[in-house]
Amino acid sequence: MSLYKLIVEFIDLRSFSNLWYWIGLVAVWTRATRRGLGVPFGMVRQARRKGRQALSDLEVMARITTGRMLATSRGFGPWLVAAVSFAITILALLGFVYGSGLAQALFCLFAPLCALGYVSLRAALRVEAGEDTGAALIALLSDHRRTVQFLAILAVGATVLLGLHANAQLFAPR
Repeated sequence: MSLYKLIVEFIDLRSFSNLWYWIGLVAVWTRATRRGLGVPFGMVRQARRKGRQALSDLEVMARITTGRMLATSRGFGPWLVAAVSFAITILALLGFVYGSGLAQALFCLFAPLCALGYVSLRAALRVEAGEDTGAALIALLSDHRRTVQFLAILAVGATVLLGLHANAQLFAPR
């Protein structure tokens, strides 16, 4: 097998039939569910069990990460929303109107992440509004994690269904 064929098979643009796409999709959602608002969920569990110092560390970490998120959204928010909306629209058009499998796969990866960004921004605003201490913060981060897990299930499930459909059409006898 030539080096060219090996590279082409490794970077296959039929994304739904490429193992690397599925590994990337799972990795993205695994990371998203483990670090709600940038705070590792292990810190939430530790704060719930140990109290005092662990809770203080959690509160500081939540303030730092949500402060960074809110500063970015306030500084670049409108531009970021416009750029992401443009990119998602282009991917949707290329994928579902013009039939590009790569664009469909990228849309399935990035569109749910937009919903995740919105959910995370709302949770960050709640932290800033005063739910940044004690049991309220633990409850907020736990609820946020459940919401992210639900989004992950929906996103991966929809991507699997679309991937099955795309692969069935790709490998169907003609």
